[in-house]
Amino acid sequence: MRRKLYVLLLSVLSVLGGAALVILGPLPRATAAENGEWAVYPAASRLGGRPYFYLSADPGTTLTDRVTVANKTSAPLTFRLYGADAHNTDRDGGFAVRTRQEKQTGAGAWIKPERTRITVPARSAVTVPYTLTVPADADPGDHPGALVALDERIARGGKGSVAVGVQRAVGARVYLRVNGPTVPALAVEDVTLDQDRPLVPGTRASSALVSYTLHNRGNVTLDPKVVLKARGLFGRTLLDREPAGVPAELLPHQKIRLTERWTGSPQLDRGDVTLTVTAKDVEETATVSFLALPWFAAAVLVVGGAAGFCGLRIRRRRALGA
Repeated sequence: MRRKLYVLLLSVLSVLGGAALVILGPLPRATAAENGEWAVYPAASRLGGRPYFYLSADPGTTLTDRVTVANKTSAPLTFRLYGADAHNTDRDGGFAVRTRQEKQTGAGAWIKPERTRITVPARSAVTVPYTLTVPADADPGDHPGALVALDERIARGGKGSVAVGVQRAVGARVYLRVNGPTVPALAVEDVTLDQDRPLVPGTRASSALVSYTLHNRGNVTLDPKVVLKARGLFGRTLLDREPAGVPAELLPHQKIRLTERWTGSPQLDRGDVTLTVTAKDVEETATVSFLALPWFAAAVLVVGGAAGFCGLRIRRRRALGA
């Protein structure tokens, strides 16, 4: 599976005690996760081509490995090293990790660097051993995470009474699989269709927004592929394409909400929108029906129906009066 590289930008907002946000930005393909100033990667990965940690273990066992932090600047840098659990972002389903202040419950809690604070000289690298201890009662399947090097420097900013501090971090991904039964399971949930049609037909193009939730209900990471189809009256194909923005990997037990704009949707039609999602060994579909009726025509029908109903009542009253 092709995996994208990401830099972790950790923004710490010092407002009423502070809150933490993790924002992801894509990087070009490289041999390490980096941001131009420092890089984090498995030891010897530049020789062996190992950009991430790919590990497997039985419950109750301990693994040992080494992580390298390289300083590309002309001055020493000091970092905090920590393990973090991974998750899909709500924003776009990208790969993200928990902050140092958040509670870690998976791989992030099991990773223990030999040193949690390191200073890397200018244009140098430091390699730190770490252990990963899998609990005896750990669930089988994938437990993604990262080894994160958090820059201790805090850049100050903000306006008025709001003080803002920004810290940056780079993480080497850890793809850990705990041995045992693997259960791939995927669902398409809460499919909705919101239509935007002109008041008068033909005055402008109509569109519709298809919204849906992808839910990884299994215990392994999936690479979902989605196909969006719409059919109108008599089975006519109105739309057949792969939506944009589907993440390359959907982590176990994660849900992401996605949307797809359908420009040029029909102004007068009736049919169904079907989403089909596939991944390794799984395929699921979900369908939502739609009725496209111009607002002007709908208003005419409503007014006409109301007038007909009132006329019927008047005629019935006259008949009774007669």
